[in-house]
Amino acid sequence: MARDLEVAIVFADVVGSTQLYDKFGDTRASETVAVCLDVMKDATHQFNGTVIKTIGDEVMSTFPSVDDAMRASVMMQKRITVDNQKREDDMPVSIRIGCHFGPVVQEQNDIFGAAVHTANRMTSQAKARQIVISGETVAQMGPELQKQTRQIDVATVRGRLDEVALYELLWNPEEATSMLPTIEWEKKGSSASRVVLSFRDKTYEVSDKKKSVLIGRADDNDLVIKGNLISRIHAKVEMRRGKFMLIDQSTNGTFLQTVLGEELFVRRDSTQLRGEGTIGLGRAEAPGSSLSIHFKAVD
Repeated sequence: MARDLEVAIVFADVVGSTQLYDKFGDTRASETVAVCLDVMKDATHQFNGTVIKTIGDEVMSTFPSVDDAMRASVMMQKRITVDNQKREDDMPVSIRIGCHFGPVVQEQNDIFGAAVHTANRMTSQAKARQIVISGETVAQMGPELQKQTRQIDVATVRGRLDEVALYELLWNPEEATSMLPTIEWEKKGSSASRVVLSFRDKTYEVSDKKKSVLIGRADDNDLVIKGNLISRIHAKVEMRRGKFMLIDQSTNGTFLQTVLGEELFVRRDSTQLRGEGTIGLGRAEAPGSSLSIHFKAVD
């Protein structure tokens, strides 16, 4: 039977595990990853947590409080660091951790909800040896732990209109003493307040009200365009700190032509949208063609 509850959700995963398997072989790499997973699970249990599931080289856990989640996360990082120092071979390993506190639906032995996606997004933003948490999660911390956090960035999360503040928990005492103040993220680099995308007889707007528009041939995109060269999830136009970015996620790339004659090709990369022009998915499109997207940055 499903039930609603609020928990701190932690994702912890081994950084660069694919490279470990490629470099050291399946046996040695799998043994090392298994040790890391055991550390993650043990730390979870020591601080009142529940291991929800293990996914390859990643563990997803929940905790009744953020403080428990952070103490478990710190233990994971410290134990992995100590294990590395004791290691006699040339196979160093590290983990990254993300956490978000929010409502979930628990059904049997799994959890679901937007908070799970936000926690996973925190992990994807973390680097090796980092613990990254959302601003909403910091607000649930005790004062001592809050003193060990600093804002490092902002990010968009699919399914949310607002940007999420990213904080790092500094778990090394040496780092905590030289902690930077909270960063004030100002809107810089663009005077435009919105970007309007036009495709055939439809328009889509990226602004403070809707931070991103997904584009591709799959039906669950915001802007659906069918074509042989177009990927299922091809590109995204996203507002980041007052800038409007075109982000390519495709196989064949995205082509950009401005009315001033500038031509750009973006593949697995991003570029800022300025002024007005045409976007082509998988190939350059002439303005007004059946598969072209017109864009315009509006003040």
